[in-house]
Amino acid sequence: MDKSQLAIEDESKNKFPYRLGFGLLFCLLGWLIPYLGVNSTLLPAKIQQIAPDQKVQIVALLATIAMIVATIANIIEGALSDLTVSRWGKRNPWIVLGMITTLICFFFLTKVKTITGIIVNWSLFQIALNSMVAPIVAFIADKAPKKYRGSISAFYGVGMNIGAPVGTMIASQYITKINSGIYVFMILEVIFTILGLILVGDGSNKGDKVKKLKGSELLEAFIFPIHGDVRDFYLAVFGKLLFVSAQYVITGYQLYIFVDYMNLSSANATHNLSIMSIILLITGVFFAILGGPLADKFHSLKLLVAVSTVVMGIGAVIPAIEPLPWTMFAYAALSGSAMGMYNSVDQALNVSVLPSSENSAKDLGIVNLANSLGQVFGPIVASIIIAESGYKFIFPIAGIMCLFGAILILMIKKVH
Repeated sequence: MDKSQLAIEDESKNKFPYRLGFGLLFCLLGWLIPYLGVNSTLLPAKIQQIAPDQKVQIVALLATIAMIVATIANIIEGALSDLTVSRWGKRNPWIVLGMITTLICFFFLTKVKTITGIIVNWSLFQIALNSMVAPIVAFIADKAPKKYRGSISAFYGVGMNIGAPVGTMIASQYITKINSGIYVFMILEVIFTILGLILVGDGSNKGDKVKKLKGSELLEAFIFPIHGDVRDFYLAVFGKLLFVSAQYVITGYQLYIFVDYMNLSSANATHNLSIMSIILLITGVFFAILGGPLADKFHSLKLLVAVSTVVMGIGAVIPAIEPLPWTMFAYAALSGSAMGMYNSVDQALNVSVLPSSENSAKDLGIVNLANSLGQVFGPIVASIIIAESGYKFIFPIAGIMCLFGAILILMIKKVH
């Protein structure tokens, strides 16, 4: 190979991988917008229609079952994608399978009319969803050059901060037309996921050699990591779990907070949910765009994640001041800023603390399982507090969870 060809190759390696970034963004939006829109708003609305007197307890029960199913599914499906060799790559088959099966679950959700039916459907949905979640985040470890890891992580962060408010904004328009809202989310899922996979361009890996696993190696491929530098890995896992759980202590019951804690009508609750979502969207995207490049420039991941967690905690306490909508808007402004910065660098931090590159999807899936678990653990904590003490006390509890999460992140040694 002559010098000119080498120069061309070096130049291509130094180019920022925009296709990967936008592909990751759209793949993430493909599952996140539909999931959060349904989970945070349309599903509670459907439960309220079927069993209004037991809605808080049912949301908590549903969250508990979903947490158990998601934990098992995420680990197994992430590990299987690490071991997949096919003409379509090792991640694409699982993402496409997950997309198809989540769409089937969404369709049947429009048909169920009992709480039992909802529980069974949502459990199957968690299995399908995690077939997408773990392989998608593994694209960062698979394809992102180390020098651009923070900025590529920022694309993921932008997606995280678009997903929640946009999902809620769309869902809030369909609280009285739940099935129509679910159909809208199904269409968005197909469009975003397919577009993202085309941009990432994860082609055939049929030439890859996957080592045959036997005995303890086989077991380790499907369990939480126990070898290598696992201390920092688990600090990242539990720090993230506390951050996300604190967020969903509030957002998991945001519809009920406006209706029951603030005594607003359904129409006013819908209006205020939309305002809150716009605030989350603007602040979240702004700080997500800012975070990744700052991390790459100053080589600081741990501090940005820890500070973001503290800011989230401060925002979470504000609605305890008084049961008026402005307190939720203030929470949205601070938590949106925190989530934007956090999500923009969080994936880069996660990749940096992986114990092994050979199990990247499985191990990243475990770290990001904190997202799924937090989304169900938060409402469980909130439901217990609401039942015992009322809505007001969920806010300081969320703040305390963030404080402990920040401490865990600061204890990480491997990353600056």
